[in-house]
Amino acid sequence: MTEAVATRPVQSRFPGNKRFAFTVFDDTDYSTVENVEPVYRLLVDLGTHTTKSVWPLAPVRGARIGGSTLQDKGYLDFVLWLQRQGFEIGLHNVQNHDATREVIQQGFREFRTLLRQSPRIHCNHSMNRDNIYWGERRLEASTIRFGYNLATRFARRRYFLGHVENSPYFWGDICKENISYVRNFVFDEINLDRINPTMPYHDPRKPFVNFWFSSSEGSTVEPFCKMISEANQDRLEAEGGVCIMYTHFAKGFCEAGQLHSEFARLMRRLAKMNGWFVPVSTLLDHLQKTRKSSAIPNRELAYMERGWFFSKVRKGTT
Repeated sequence: MTEAVATRPVQSRFPGNKRFAFTVFDDTDYSTVENVEPVYRLLVDLGTHTTKSVWPLAPVRGARIGGSTLQDKGYLDFVLWLQRQGFEIGLHNVQNHDATREVIQQGFREFRTLLRQSPRIHCNHSMNRDNIYWGERRLEASTIRFGYNLATRFARRRYFLGHVENSPYFWGDICKENISYVRNFVFDEINLDRINPTMPYHDPRKPFVNFWFSSSEGSTVEPFCKMISEANQDRLEAEGGVCIMYTHFAKGFCEAGQLHSEFARLMRRLAKMNGWFVPVSTLLDHLQKTRKSSAIPNRELAYMERGWFFSKVRKGTT
């Protein structure tokens, strides 16, 4: 997707007369202190504040994806240090496996107890049954939804139940009460203004989510570096745009205690530019205040759904 739905005038719209905004949502899959702390040490040194998601409850044995949780003392201490440094701590479901409503309530209590605040931002995890508006329910266009079901052999039809009120996995009311922002589509575009200028947006057909946000693709270190290439950095600044990278800092950014050299180089270059480097919710709060309406136009949403789906099909990652 390269053509814009709409673009804003190239002018400063960020605090401190900053030219553009850049941040990161770090998915907690596979994270440990050892494989992500050096990444965050770099970000602290650069003054780049981002958002890190966590699991408040212990990992479930046999789950497809693991990683440290807030139940690990060393990891909790690291997350609390990040919080004191000005990083946002978000939610990636309450655990790395399906969670019933009772378990989700327990997870929210644990988050509040350990971090002294409620999560404001959330990203659904993998194939958790408690994912909210996930799978086919991410999509409103009937043709795209049908294509998605065909591509996934209907395996995810009515599979995700976090928004279904008569389901044991329902937590829609908890989400609406606590979570301001939920991540939705990810795109191969550094300037999200070109694709989702209404971000953060509300979709009245998904009432349990207050606002959705989009992200730029960078799930592992190679696509992350490709997305923040020098040319893309310069274009983001020239267009006065917004970038929210979606990534897993546990995937290749640090090996055997050593930072990926190209990632470190590009981040140091980016940090020297006149950007606004704040956590995701801080950026979205600011964008929301500039909106006359939070309702996303149907044309914009349809454009996003098509672009996201066909990109998934091309990559074979539906």
